[in-house]
Amino acid sequence: MNIQDHATMNDIERVRFDRVFRLMPNGTIAPRRRVRMGGVSLNPKMAFARGVTFGGVDVSRYVGHDLQVEEKDDELVVRGIYK
Repeated sequence: MNIQDHATMNDIERVRFDRVFRLMPNGTIAPRRRVRMGGVSLNPKMAFARGVTFGGVDVSRYVGHDLQVEEKDDELVVRGIYK
């Protein structure tokens, strides 16, 4: 895990994957709200297939994992992934 920018531990939260992303009935994944991951901003209207990468991150590989997130500028920024 890498904490960047001006974040402090109070700004960072550990959340379940399904609080940030939802698995759609057709097998795609969609963010529940505006999310930034790997330097790429995603919005809730964007659903994507497994294997698609954002900033080099294949989100589908982390279904079921906890995410390290920070609330910043009306976005949820994914800072890390707990394995």
